[in-house]
Amino acid sequence: MSSRAVTVDNLRLVFDSFGATAGGLTPEQWGQPSLCPGWAARDVVAHTTTIESALVGWRPGDDNPFEAMPGIARELADLSDQDLLARYEAVVARRLAELATVTDELFDTPSITPVGKGTFGRFMQIRVFDLWVHERDIRVALGLAGDDGGPAAEMALDEVRSSFGFIVGKKIGMPDGSSIEVDLTGPVTARLCARVDGRAQVVDEVDDPTVTLTTDSLTFMLLACGRIDPERPIAEGLVRWSGDEALGARAARSLAFTM
Repeated sequence: MSSRAVTVDNLRLVFDSFGATAGGLTPEQWGQPSLCPGWAARDVVAHTTTIESALVGWRPGDDNPFEAMPGIARELADLSDQDLLARYEAVVARRLAELATVTDELFDTPSITPVGKGTFGRFMQIRVFDLWVHERDIRVALGLAGDDGGPAAEMALDEVRSSFGFIVGKKIGMPDGSSIEVDLTGPVTARLCARVDGRAQVVDEVDDPTVTLTTDSLTFMLLACGRIDPERPIAEGLVRWSGDEALGARAARSLAFTM
C-alpha cells in the first residue's frame, strides 16, 4: 500500500473516531474542560472543524489555508453544539471525497505545512496526528472510553518519533555520551532510542542505555504533547525508569515538545 493510501486510510479513521466522540457528548460535556488549557470540548470540535473547513478544496500553491481560519471560526461560534457537529460531519465528508481522488504525485508536491516546508502528504500526516491528539483532549479529560491503538495511533506516534532527537537533546538535555531507550508497552508497542554523540541522534537501538523509560503509549503521547502534568503518572507508577536515577527522573518530566 502506498504512503498516500495509508495516510488517507488513517485520516478516515481519525475523522470517524473524532466524530463519534463528539457525537456522543452530552449537552453538559460539550462545555466541560478538555486537556487543552482554556478550551472546553466544544472548542476542540470547533478548532478541528475550522482547520478541515479551510482545507476543503485547497491544494499546494493556493493561498495559505490558515488565513481563512479566523473568519471560519467566527462563523462556527454562532452555531449550536449540534449544528457544529453537523458542520464537522459535512466538512469531513467533503474532505474524504477529495482525498479519495488525490494521486501519489499530489502527495509528493512541495507544500507548506504547520511545521514548515514539506509536501502535501506530509501535511496530511500531521493532520492525522493533530486529530488523534485532539480526540484524546476530549476523551481523556472527560473519562470517555476508546481505542488508543491501531494504525492511526502508530502514525501519530511517528510524529513524536521524528522529534525524539530534539526531545532528548533540547528538552531533556541529556549529556554527551549518554543514551536513552523508551519502551512503550501498548496499546501501541514500540521502542524509541537515541544516543548523544555531539548531538542527540535517533537510532534503532542502544546497548546498555544510560536511562530506560517504560510507560504506555497513551501516557507517553500525552506527556510528549504537553497535555498532562508528569507528576501524576509518575506517582501512579505509569512512568518508570531504570539506570541513571537523576537523569531518568529528569527525562520523565521533560518529554513535552509541543502543545
